[in-house]
Amino acid sequence: MIDVAKVFYLIFGFLTLLGGVIGFVKAKSRASLIAGGLCSLALFGAGALMFTNHINYGLILGLLVSVALAGQFVPKVLMGRAPIHSLLMALLSSASLIITLITLTKK
Repeated sequence: MIDVAKVFYLIFGFLTLLGGVIGFVKAKSRASLIAGGLCSLALFGAGALMFTNHINYGLILGLLVSVALAGQFVPKVLMGRAPIHSLLMALLSSASLIITLITLTKK
């Protein structure tokens, strides 16, 4: 499961960065660009920590970012006022939470 978490963090980081850039291009939202950039850096860092055998630190960092992103996007989806990118981020952050928690418990 550790290998799944490593790769997932890198993919999730890339998609988060891509979402921030798209938010900036489409809506001129600097907040999207900054938040997407910072969260993607943290997710890349989590994956990199795990690849360098600092697994606990990587999982904790990944968990913190996943909770923050889920806290931002899941309520929007549950309230029914979410555009498609919010739904995607809610699904990815929820999957990240599940993967991280399973990895932490099975480690």
